[in-house]
Formats: sequence, C-alpha cells, structure tokens
Amino acid sequence: MEQQPLVFLAIVLALSSYAHGLKIFDISSYGVGADKDITAALDKAWKEAIASPEPAKITIGSGEWILKQAHLEGPSKSPLELEVKGTIKALSDPTQLPNKEWEWVTVNYVNYFTLSGGGVFDGMGEQAWKTNDCHVNTKCAKLPINLSFNFINNSIIQDITTKDSKNFHSNCISSNNVTFLRYKVSAPHDSPNTDGLHIARNIGITILDAVIQTGDDCISMGDQMTDVMIKNVKCGPGHGISIGSMGKNIEEKDVSRITIQNCTFDNTANGVRIKTWPSAPATLTISDLNFLDLTMINASNPVIIDQQYCPWNLCSLDKPSSIQISKVKIQNVKGTSSTQDVVIFSCSTSKPCQDVQIGDIDLKFTGDPALGGATTKCQNVKYTFTGGAQNPPLCQRSSAPKPFPM
Repeated sequence: MEQQPLVFLAIVLALSSYAHGLKIFDISSYGVGADKDITAALDKAWKEAIASPEPAKITIGSGEWILKQAHLEGPSKSPLELEVKGTIKALSDPTQLPNKEWEWVTVNYVNYFTLSGGGVFDGMGEQAWKTNDCHVNTKCAKLPINLSFNFINNSIIQDITTKDSKNFHSNCISSNNVTFLRYKVSAPHDSPNTDGLHIARNIGITILDAVIQTGDDCISMGDQMTDVMIKNVKCGPGHGISIGSMGKNIEEKDVSRITIQNCTFDNTANGVRIKTWPSAPATLTISDLNFLDLTMINASNPVIIDQQYCPWNLCSLDKPSSIQISKVKIQNVKGTSSTQDVVIFSCSTSKPCQDVQIGDIDLKFTGDPALGGATTKCQNVKYTFTGGAQNPPLCQRSSAPKPFPM
C-alpha cells in the first residue's frame, strides 16, 4: 500500500488523539432559513469553532445550500475540520458578491485544517463567463475564485469538488505542507480562466489522485515554489500542468524540486509545460524538475519548454528571457498527440536550458498522415538522452517556434 503524505497522517493523528473531545458545530443548528442561505450561520459556526480549545468539526449536511460569500480567518486553537456533504451554491451574478475584493470562499491563517466530506462548491460561473474579457482587458472586473487558501499549514483538502468557478477554481498561496487528495474540478472546456488549482509561494504541496476537467490550466504554478509532488492526476479537458508563466515581476523568486508523475492528459491543449516571458525583468531560476511516467491521449503539445511565451502579443520579443531553466528530467512519456511537434524546447538565447535529461519517449502523431509522423523542435537546449525509446528522434531539426495555447 502506497504511503500517504506525512501531513495527512499528522492531521489524522491530531484529530484521532482527541476524538473523545471532538466538538461538533452543525450548521443546521444556527438558524438556517427556508432559503437555505448559510452565509450568517457559517460565519458564526466558524468563529465558535476556531475559539474551541478542543478539536472542532463544522458540518454542512447533504442537500443544496446557498452561500453568498465566506471569509474564514484563523488562527484556530486546535485542529479544525470543515465537513461538507451537500452542494453549496454561489450567487450566479458576480455583481451581487457582498465584498467584490474577496474571493467566494477564503480560508486564511489556520494550522491542521481539513476540508472534507465529498461535497461540491458550485461557483455558478456561466453568467460571469459570458462577459469575461480579462484576457484582453487589463481593467476588467475582478471575478471571485471558488476556494482560496492562504497562509495555511499542515492541512489537507480531500474528497471535495469545485464546479463552474467564475475564475480559478482554487488557489493555495504562502502555505506549507498542504495536501490535495482526491480533489475534483468540473467545468466546461471553454470556460475562461478557470485554472483547476493555482499554487505559489509554498513549500511542500502534494496533489494526489485528482481529477481536473476545466477550461484553462489543470494546475498552474507561480514563483517561489519548493517541494511539489503532483501524482496520479487526470487532466482533461484543460490546458495541461504548467510551471509559470514567469518573468514579468522582478521580485519573483526561484522554483525548485517539482515532480509531476503518473499523470494522464486527455485531449488537453498542452501536456507538461514551462513558460517564461521574453523582454521581462525577472532573473529567477527554475530547476530540479521531474516529469515522469506520463500518458498523453490525443494531447496537443505534450512536452513544452516555452521561453518565448507571449499570449495575445502582450509583450515584446526584442530581448530573450532572463530565466535559467536547468536540471530537468523527462522520462517515460507515452501516448498520442494531436500536434505534430510532440516535444518542444524553445529555450532562451541568453540562458539556454541546461542539464535536460530525456529518455524513453514514445509519442505518436494522430493528425493527417500526409504531414508525416511525430517531430520535435529544439532551440538553445543542452540535453542528454538517457536511453529507452526515442520515438520520434529528438532534436533533429530546429525552426522558429509557433505560438502555443495559453
């Protein structure tokens, strides 16, 4: 039996050791009306639970509930669990959000926190998607993230579904030792800017046994990330799993020790991807990356390092990216690609990619046979072939890169 993350074990032990004193806060006992609006009840239950000297559990039962917004702040005095068994629905009109600067559900400054129960957070995003022009309008109205976790430590999000968020489904920022276990995301392939999970400025993030179906990146990573394990994730539809984009902010910090293993990409716009902006001020490093045992099912662009990332021509290509990418291991990537270029290394001319190890690649092009078989593109990369299959042959031609999907 595969060992679960240590953080999961720590939380279980912390709760079980106090099982005799676990204090239950049932949301239905807080005067929820016929409209099933739990906004006030959850706020009151949370404040009582975090003040409890005993381990506490807030329970939201089966059925459908309405939640206008929740801003749940710690610290808590003891381990705390929020168990959601039903479906919690947001207001469909984003202009009705009580505080438009906040996300829909926010959890801040807690330790040994668990979100569980098998329930659904339904962001009711369809109305907001129709007017979302943030990809071309830098002054667009802010839309709320379904679940936002900030400054949380030694915590676990398990058996929870986030559905149809108006913006990103979840983010986890400035946190340590957090596990997402059996986390699910459900949104249409054309829902804009609905990243399944965005993580940044964290140490020790584990994502296990997740199923992510959305309209943007399944998982996206920002700067200052260390010790990330992404394993047994099913991605698709979506834009793949991305490190970046990086480079626009001069204060961005290094990224290291990222592993993406045993993941499946089903009809995604990309597979695994690193993206950095050209003509940008940041000079961080991205290193110690492992892309292992990946399966592509008609995925576009299965493996990409793109250091000329410039969506919608929002940047200049005059200067190369100043970000150094190094120590990248790509091993055992197999399956099918809907694009002919199945491995693309479009690295910086000023800082070529260093120490890229690649082996056991078997990717077949499923497009027009008249175009020929699968191909690769390599620019400014120092790589070593480590053995195993080499289908297609690596780095046998170089040409100007085509624009890639966001």
